[in-house]
Amino acid sequence: MKNLKAEMFNRKASDPKNKPDKILEALTLQQGQIVADIGAGGGYFSLRFAEAVGKNGRVFAVDTNPNFLEFIKNSAKEKKLNNIEVILAMEDNPTLPEQSMDLIFMRNVSHHLPNRAEYFQKLKDALKPEGRIAIIEYRADGGRFSFHRKFGHYVSKEIIIKEMKEAGYRLEKDLDFLPEQSFVIFSLAE
Repeated sequence: MKNLKAEMFNRKASDPKNKPDKILEALTLQQGQIVADIGAGGGYFSLRFAEAVGKNGRVFAVDTNPNFLEFIKNSAKEKKLNNIEVILAMEDNPTLPEQSMDLIFMRNVSHHLPNRAEYFQKLKDALKPEGRIAIIEYRADGGRFSFHRKFGHYVSKEIIIKEMKEAGYRLEKDLDFLPEQSFVIFSLAE
């Protein structure tokens, strides 16, 4: 099934300038882990995660758009990946299984959330005690023209860190290798 928007999201995610291999390396996924890809879009990272966690692992591709989820299902079938489950989420709730996630991954999603701190608080229920949340988001800074800045499709790293702290997380890693985005990883605060 063709989905031009999903295909465009996958082209952007896989573009070498956006360093997808380095992102995967930084996430240190292990065989058998359970991962949620919130705002999965075309599923580029969901498919990569499914390969990384192997047949004993599981990936939940979460999105509010049923057409994207259908695209991901078909892509997984084509690649013979049987460890991806799609979840049609509500805008304010990802509806993930409780205390099951080793990693929750959100790429270019935070700016769409109306009440981020509350949303981040809800994610705690889905994390295992040692689980992590990785957030990649467009930055507000940068010298050249950016569609993302012009239309408010960004959240500063400082705001994400503040809201995650308010929601009960601590900053674990602040990675600085993406050209247009911040990349921060959090764990539950003690």
